[in-house]
Amino acid sequence: MNKELQPKNITERKWGAAIHASAFAGMLFPLALALGPLLIWMLKKHDSDYLDAQGKKAINFQLTILVASFFFVLIAALIKPVIAVAFMTGICGLVFAVMAGVVVFKEGDFDYPFSLNIIK
Repeated sequence: MNKELQPKNITERKWGAAIHASAFAGMLFPLALALGPLLIWMLKKHDSDYLDAQGKKAINFQLTILVASFFFVLIAALIKPVIAVAFMTGICGLVFAVMAGVVVFKEGDFDYPFSLNIIK
């Protein structure tokens, strides 16, 4: 991330962490993996370029997780054990969301290991 896109204050750092950690709502409702970050990003993206960038990162990663999980569920219709891979993919999305929230709060930025660039 660019130096100018670092959080300017603790409030930005907290909102950045909240954007990533809000994907944890996916424990209640699977689509909330992407809806949690999307809602906070829509509310806060105009407040700073930093929050806009963090929101895009979180949404892109969680949409990638949803697409991969959906793909594995479809494959599981033919090969039953693949359902476990779909489940583990969803868990991976939750784990990375929590990791990203903690790292963003402490250090200001987190890069997901893989992500489709859906929202630019």
